[in-house]
Amino acid sequence: MSASASLLCRIRGINPARLLQPQAKTCLSNAASKRTRLATQSALSLRGVQGRPLTTTVTGSAEGHSIKPAARLEELNRLGLTPYPRYQAPKVPSVLVRDVIQEYDHKLENGTKDETKKVSICGRIHSKRDSSAKLVWFDLIQDGHSIQAVFNRRLYAGDDKAFETIAKSFQRGDIVQLTGHVGKTKTGQLSVFITEGFELLSPCLHPIPTRSGLKDPEKRFRNRHLDFLVNRDGLDVLRKRTQVIKFIRNYLDSRHFLEVETPILSTQAGGANAKPFVTHANALDMEMHMRVAPELFLKQLVIGGAERVYELGKQFRNEGIDADHNPEFTTCEFYQAYANLDNLFEMTEDMLREMAKSVTGSSTIPYKVSETETIDISFDKPFRKINIMECLEEKLGGPLPDLESEPVAELLDLCKKNRVFVSAPHTIPRIMDKLISTFIEPECVQPTFLWGHPIIMSPLAKDIKLASGRTVAGRFELFVVGKEIVNAYEELNDPTQQRERFTKQQTDKENGDEEAQPMDQAFCSALEYGLPPTAGWGMGVDRVCQILTGSGHIRDVLAFPTMRALKE
Repeated sequence: MSASASLLCRIRGINPARLLQPQAKTCLSNAASKRTRLATQSALSLRGVQGRPLTTTVTGSAEGHSIKPAARLEELNRLGLTPYPRYQAPKVPSVLVRDVIQEYDHKLENGTKDETKKVSICGRIHSKRDSSAKLVWFDLIQDGHSIQAVFNRRLYAGDDKAFETIAKSFQRGDIVQLTGHVGKTKTGQLSVFITEGFELLSPCLHPIPTRSGLKDPEKRFRNRHLDFLVNRDGLDVLRKRTQVIKFIRNYLDSRHFLEVETPILSTQAGGANAKPFVTHANALDMEMHMRVAPELFLKQLVIGGAERVYELGKQFRNEGIDADHNPEFTTCEFYQAYANLDNLFEMTEDMLREMAKSVTGSSTIPYKVSETETIDISFDKPFRKINIMECLEEKLGGPLPDLESEPVAELLDLCKKNRVFVSAPHTIPRIMDKLISTFIEPECVQPTFLWGHPIIMSPLAKDIKLASGRTVAGRFELFVVGKEIVNAYEELNDPTQQRERFTKQQTDKENGDEEAQPMDQAFCSALEYGLPPTAGWGMGVDRVCQILTGSGHIRDVLAFPTMRALKE
């Protein structure tokens, strides 16, 4: 057996003695045929994607990773390849793949190269194809963009030993730096023809599975780094998420809103009906709560003179996890003095329409509602509006009781009659919320405003008396594909009424409703200094990202979603 064959065996973890066995020769021949077939598939799948971010992952071989990580590191060191060198700036311009594509894709003719200058490119080897002992093709990925690298012995300035070592040692997943001329192959594939400086920056010590080999959600989301390497569209979702956040910020900044940061930790969590996370501050020896909403702090800023204010940030609610809920999530809340619900209706329609155009290129987007059905969601205004109380009475076949008289028994009878189960504790807000989520929310596929909530469900909202004589909360929610994405109020600014409502919430909390809001005397005292007529608005950023990216689960739009503990 030749020395090079022996070295190749060691790199790939094969016992050289096995090559002398007829059965082993047959197995190796079959394996080689399979590698050739996979490499051909990889090459074909990459054709025609130049100029666009890579959104699919090719099937690539993971040979070379069959040896243990320690053994591969030992082999790299033995070959004189430093596995983790300090990055050194190249002598030629270091360029981004996206810039190379933009500059050269329509500039060069097939079979030509720009020999007037050399460029240096860094990236991860996405696939490797051995054409011969003197010619190897690599595909590099850099920030979602792909380019081919041609490693040709005739063009490479290094000696035969260096060429052979690199050609045999570099594997799929390795991070490398190379230098060469940009050109196109005879078939028109934009490539970098390597002339020098083909260096290992960081080896990949484990096999990277193919896309078809990493579909289990548990494995994907517990190994997010690997998920992004395999499922490149996951990073595209995160890029669109960033676009959404930038759009919101620019939209509000352009309308003279002031962005602020309010406390995440405080002595009590108010501003929303939700169960908080509770912790202990050792330095202060006191119980602290992680915020469930920034609302009360933001309204205090309005009282203090910041009359247009907003915050983009994390909220934390110690509740369930499902397709639309994660304990840690992102919201945007803004408060505008001298505005009302009519202003917020218009602003919401305008913001979402322009956001959809900015992120997706259209105000109408496709959304997959099931495995077999995709519908078009239109953000063109006007959005549909549903009066909650009137709609519920129509669905239930009769008028609802006076909710201020605490008709718990009557409402539970209605639920029983309509086969609606409400878990304890049986408070009016919880029962009404269940009825709304059962009979109205599922119908809100296209953007739909639900308005006219019972006052008892909205302790922070101002009262509005309708032409019908009914008094409701100055509030609306926006639902899209059955998901609540916006909640907006005309803010209650009467400190006496606010104290009364907090007291009622406290009673619900004492009766077992962990999501009821606590009394906040500091906020009520601040109201006594005068909160101008103010409209408040909150958006669930994660859910908006779900809709605009067509993601069925909230974890798809989070870089690292919360996962349940693994069972022993």
